[in-house]
Amino acid sequence: MLGSTHGTFTTGLRARVDACGESPRTTVHGVTAAPGDQDVSGRPLHAAVPDLDRFFRPESVAVVGASDTEGRPNTGITRQLLAWAERVGARLVPVHPTRTSVFGIDCVPSVGALTEPVDLAVLLVADPLPVIEELAETKVKFAVAFASGFAETGEAGAAAQERLAAAVRRSGLRLLGPNTNLNAFERFREDLEGPAVALITQSGHQGRPVFTLQELGVRLSHWAPTGNEADLETADFISYFAGRPEVGSIACYVEGLKDGRSFLLAADRAARHGVPVVAVKVGRTETGARTAASHTGKLTGADQVVDAAMRQFGVIRVDGLDQLQDTATLLARARRPQADGVVVYSISGGTGAHFADLATEAGLRLPTLPQAKQDELHTWIPEYLSVANPVDNGGHPVGDWRGRKIIEAILADPSVGVLICPITGPFPPMSDKLAQDLVDAAEASDKLVCVVWGSPVGTEDAYRTTLLGSSRVATFRTFANCIGAVKAYLDHHRFTTGYRSPFDEAPRTPSPSFRKAQALMRPGRRLSEHAAKQLLRAYGIRVPREQLVTSAAAAVRAAGLVGYPVVMKASGAQLAHKTELGLVKVGLTSASQVRDAYRELTDIARFESIDLDGVLVCQMVGRGVEMVVGVTRDDLFGPTVTVGLGGVLVEVLGDTAVRVPPFGEREARSMLAELRGRALLDGVRGAPPADVDALVEVVLRVQRMALELDGDLAELDINPLMVLPRGQGAVALDALAVCR
Repeated sequence: MLGSTHGTFTTGLRARVDACGESPRTTVHGVTAAPGDQDVSGRPLHAAVPDLDRFFRPESVAVVGASDTEGRPNTGITRQLLAWAERVGARLVPVHPTRTSVFGIDCVPSVGALTEPVDLAVLLVADPLPVIEELAETKVKFAVAFASGFAETGEAGAAAQERLAAAVRRSGLRLLGPNTNLNAFERFREDLEGPAVALITQSGHQGRPVFTLQELGVRLSHWAPTGNEADLETADFISYFAGRPEVGSIACYVEGLKDGRSFLLAADRAARHGVPVVAVKVGRTETGARTAASHTGKLTGADQVVDAAMRQFGVIRVDGLDQLQDTATLLARARRPQADGVVVYSISGGTGAHFADLATEAGLRLPTLPQAKQDELHTWIPEYLSVANPVDNGGHPVGDWRGRKIIEAILADPSVGVLICPITGPFPPMSDKLAQDLVDAAEASDKLVCVVWGSPVGTEDAYRTTLLGSSRVATFRTFANCIGAVKAYLDHHRFTTGYRSPFDEAPRTPSPSFRKAQALMRPGRRLSEHAAKQLLRAYGIRVPREQLVTSAAAAVRAAGLVGYPVVMKASGAQLAHKTELGLVKVGLTSASQVRDAYRELTDIARFESIDLDGVLVCQMVGRGVEMVVGVTRDDLFGPTVTVGLGGVLVEVLGDTAVRVPPFGEREARSMLAELRGRALLDGVRGAPPADVDALVEVVLRVQRMALELDGDLAELDINPLMVLPRGQGAVALDALAVCR
């Protein structure tokens, strides 16, 4: 295992669309934001960080419903709280209406009878609402509600939880729960050193594997079991832990998010501090989402959006609890990488080749070692073995003095940031000597040394004592977990180096474009294509030359002004899919064709009972790559921006990438890099490269629109956006917009 800390890293990304000015003050989670601390929609730009010191280290604790009657659940809880209070140096006050003492400690009959300040009230009652209302008068800072039967049970429970949340807001205290447990009050080992893992879970049982890491020498500092999150939520604890000097990483088990924006602000705060957040997020499938909702009553969110938002703000998403343990531990304790090159070193050529295949496929960089380094390694390794990377020592050098020399020589190469040694099974004395050499070399190096101990037994002394006893070697049990953790480690430091928060670039005040666009909005209605294109024009997005006409004669005049050949389309607010109805005519080259097309389009509209605002006579744009750019609203995160292959391909292939505004140019380009059809933009089969810069500009302008029109725009679909050859721009050939 490893040791070190993380620093704070700044600089970063810059959006292409500027903003200026101030916003009025607002209050979010009890924190008042000054002008400039909100975006153009009035949403906060910085995480509200609750002062949880008195929650985790209170001076006084009131236990409401305390008991010492054997056999009662409250008795076991009271006993555990007594032990915890003693460990943290807190004074415990039992509260019970009919008892004079509990475990020999004098009781008070009610919350109202408390005569001195209390930092934390633990509510061992079936209905916490009346107690919360009483606590409002006592100035208690924090409360914990264990009771269940709230949002996790359905509509009636959700209503009860909202009443509880409203009472908490009125009281001024902060509440953990309901439907939480005693995990925050566990016994943490205090004999372990180095950066710690802080744990956040919405299911106490799912946090047990991470908590048990202490038995392997991994320090744990906190455990926040958030339950239903009527008040305190996962985001609050991420924000708090990110500022704690002892916290090296934050491990989360998340079933659902209370508020997507708060989560992203918290992740942003962690990224600013360089503290990695590793999360298991339930809800990849409909079944998982449904089960999570029944457990905590949370929104799981559209998984594609959740996944993209996490990556966008540096949250490392893993699938299993074993991955959560390994990745959070590595990220908490590893020193900052000096290079991103990975070398695989083994006593078997087959093992090295197998691991190298998996590592390369996962995106790790395995550089070929310089010839001079290979010559040096062949001083100790037979010439017939490959040492280019992976390095195969053939086995025998491991058993003597050469083993340590080989490891040190690899670590000395400046292109190497990580050395990984897969030991697929114990083979004393080779494996024992190899493990000790790796530990000794790691202690003398600033570089990351990882070992995969593949034995299913796990009782071997080389594993239990030598490897797990090291604070500098990261030990794994599977290839996959090692590769995933190392990739997360390198990606995290790449992400936080030069990090500049996207929120710092968010527009603070509406632009002139917003004022023009707002005049076009029609609350609750879909805009016609013509009106939707006017909306795009307001934000500087190029559309074809076109005119809206209401007669055949006007259509002919418009065609002459636009320039032949032209495209003609029926335009009306009811029309979402015109082509299927025959309401688009392409490649018209004469006045007679235009007149005939006008009559045909209006005849079809009358037959289909479609109200038109007119017929569009449009410039016919040259061929390019058809893309789609759009805005939709997510239940958790609000407006989201999507880009993908357009035309019919968006429906057939679904090749899209999504992001949550605000974001800058680098993120827009990374969206394009995710597309399976990205090569089309580079030109295939003789086609010229497309104007990617123009496409990125459109994406950034659309995300500006999504932010500014958040209260007005429900949906926007530019399809197709024709991306012309490089230097010629991009043109929105069609657009659909729906107002909120």
